[in-house]
Amino acid sequence: MKKKSLIAGCLAAIMLLAGCGSNASDGAEKTAESSKSHYPLTIHNYAKAEGGTTWKKKDEVYKKEPKRVMATTRTVAELLLHLGLKDRIVGVGGDFGIGDSSVEKQYKTLKKLSSSYVGKEAAIGTNPDVIVSRGDLFDNADWGVGTVDSLNSMGVGTYVLESSIPGGSYDSIYKDIDHLGEIFNVQDKAKAFAGQLKKKQKKITSELSKIKKTQTFAYLHMSDPKEVYVYPASKETFFNNAFKMVKLDNVFKNETGNVSVETLVKTNPDVLIVLDWNNDGDKMKKALYTNPKLASMKAIKNKKVYTMDYNYLFSYSYNTLDGLEKLAKEMYPNLYQ
Repeated sequence: MKKKSLIAGCLAAIMLLAGCGSNASDGAEKTAESSKSHYPLTIHNYAKAEGGTTWKKKDEVYKKEPKRVMATTRTVAELLLHLGLKDRIVGVGGDFGIGDSSVEKQYKTLKKLSSSYVGKEAAIGTNPDVIVSRGDLFDNADWGVGTVDSLNSMGVGTYVLESSIPGGSYDSIYKDIDHLGEIFNVQDKAKAFAGQLKKKQKKITSELSKIKKTQTFAYLHMSDPKEVYVYPASKETFFNNAFKMVKLDNVFKNETGNVSVETLVKTNPDVLIVLDWNNDGDKMKKALYTNPKLASMKAIKNKKVYTMDYNYLFSYSYNTLDGLEKLAKEMYPNLYQ
């Protein structure tokens, strides 16, 4: 009896294992079939000629599912992590600025190519299937990874963040997430992350809906506290659109030339936003408040100078929302009590 029971048990185990193997095999086959039917994939993206200033529409064709992706900045890498692509990221450039704490542990494990922007040689050295970047880093310069056309001619796929080119807005982030979900065949994760962001954006804008008055602001792009440099950001549509969420209007958004300190003082915006680079924001604020040339400005008199990290200002990524929420809490503390 014991022998019969043992034989029966063995047969049952063998049948169970065979079934599991069949299920695993079927799952792998379905995944492979899904990937095969998804590609080649065409995404309507952009390219700019070397030395050019205008981005033109270009159909980017992805012949197969990319397995190796190079991210030109920290914020691009963090976006890819939210899409579950950690094991595909082969290199990260521009490793600086404030990070996303929700993916911090994963980010630490990635290969960092440089604390600054990387050139074409370093980017190609990662042997990527595709490079994902904000637009201005697709350039044949020391700090650029090469133009879209030059990379495509080498067999390297590209994706230019739509949020980073003229005409981009915060809503472009959702289009980028959707496109990246398609490119890497992770549509479910892209949809889930976009949903989280939309919920967060709705919460922030709802909290700020009580504020009826829009204030004007000017952005000071300074690394030396002794030198006041006004960046008009006239072509920065993402930048200007994002600040509208906190009821701020860039007073120089239509200015195409340089803006002098004298013009800044005369224009006299309600608020000043200054770059916080390597946690030197407090030092910059102190320098502005004690600068005799700016003493007559209402932003100085009313103590309305605020600092923001570079990644919140010019990453053209989802984390700008975090920066705006932080700014809103500083500007309107009563709304968050």
